[in-house]
Amino acid sequence: MQPKPNSGLFKRNPPIAGEADAIERAKNGDPDAFSKLYALHKRRVYTLCLRMLGNVSEAEDMTQEAFLHLFRKLGSFRGESAFSTWLHRLTVNLVLMHLRKKGLQLVSLEETINPSEEDAPKRDFGSRDPQLAGSVDRVTLERAVASLPPGYRMVFVLHDVEGFEHNEIATMLECSTGNSKSQLHKARLKLRELLRQPEKLQPVEGLKEVAL
Repeated sequence: MQPKPNSGLFKRNPPIAGEADAIERAKNGDPDAFSKLYALHKRRVYTLCLRMLGNVSEAEDMTQEAFLHLFRKLGSFRGESAFSTWLHRLTVNLVLMHLRKKGLQLVSLEETINPSEEDAPKRDFGSRDPQLAGSVDRVTLERAVASLPPGYRMVFVLHDVEGFEHNEIATMLECSTGNSKSQLHKARLKLRELLRQPEKLQPVEGLKEVAL
């Protein structure tokens, strides 16, 4: 399944001029065309890796790994979805495999499926959150996302940034759909808490490049 069109907090750029031609030439072994694809997409891929991993060094390594994998897999791209969508899905899968190899638990099993009464949402907490989609300083929001606990951050990035459905996230993270929804709800509550006191957020190395 492909992720739904992104309608979250971080808008993707529109199709890039010359991208389609570069893809076809790169499929035929043109190294200059592949270099152009790298130049066009390296920042977006790095941004995704940094958001998911929260570590600059790992994000840089996974960005290089994503493009090495792209070089091997480009021939399988059929244009059934946008190239950026296909590349982001490839990157997400690589990052998740990387985390599993490290033995890290992607979603905390301590998270309950149902939120507590005091913070229970008054609507479906799998939908877009208008309180976080308003006018928020981009760098401050990125810093707040980077400050989330890993499980919260992972589900928030996959759902609200990358646009994956909860059933897709559950499959990728090997958890229940309910757990994915619960993690997203709690991530949004934590973000609102962090954004109320932005002066307490710590600077994040590598964030300037992401937020540009």
